[in-house]
Amino acid sequence: MTWSTREIAELAGTSLRAVRHYHEVGLLTEPARRANGYKQYGVEHLVRLLRIKRLADLGFSLPQIADTLDDRDHPEQALRTLDAELAATVDRLQRARVELAAILDRRAPADLPVELVPAQASSLTDADRSLVLLMTRVMGPRKLAAYGALLRDMPADPTDGEFDALHADAGEDVRRDLAERMLPHVRRVQEAHPELRGPDDDAPRGARVLAETTNAAMQELYNPAQVDVLVRVAALLRTDH
Repeated sequence: MTWSTREIAELAGTSLRAVRHYHEVGLLTEPARRANGYKQYGVEHLVRLLRIKRLADLGFSLPQIADTLDDRDHPEQALRTLDAELAATVDRLQRARVELAAILDRRAPADLPVELVPAQASSLTDADRSLVLLMTRVMGPRKLAAYGALLRDMPADPTDGEFDALHADAGEDVRRDLAERMLPHVRRVQEAHPELRGPDDDAPRGARVLAETTNAAMQELYNPAQVDVLVRVAALLRTDH
């Protein structure tokens, strides 16, 4: 009894593409051909293909399948390794589902970790979202946790909309006035989250990279007038100490 490539693929419950790929990687030997040039697969090929399909369905990679099929002993270690990998995958998927549920419930941006999304996610501008996303890569875990707490508990301030709408060519008086009116709000936020002013000794790429990245982000994400206002606020805060 012999079968064509299409027939053996159907019998094994796989695809023509898969059968051809197994030939290419050496998992399945090429069968003899008929006089017309078509392959003719026998029982040995079908059994081998069914074994490959079974291991692939369990989650084995092709190299693992090759090792397992060629080893006549019970593949206990390979099975335990695969089980650990699947357990890690299940954990990751469960965490992803929890995050997706929170994203859907809060209508939060999908590109940000949920713990860094404000209660009012719509309050984030595109520049704010970009800055938060960058911080996830350069802030250390301690400072990032404090940053997340700040974002989640950020009280509303009348100047928020003014800062977001500030034109790049805003005059000196406008920028100075806005900075002075933002100061009390920023001061209250800092007092509520003193850990944000702590050292950056746990930053994954070092405090210098964190500072340089933050500065570069501010310069590129916000317009010159907004950057000037933030510099003025920082200067006013320094005079408090």
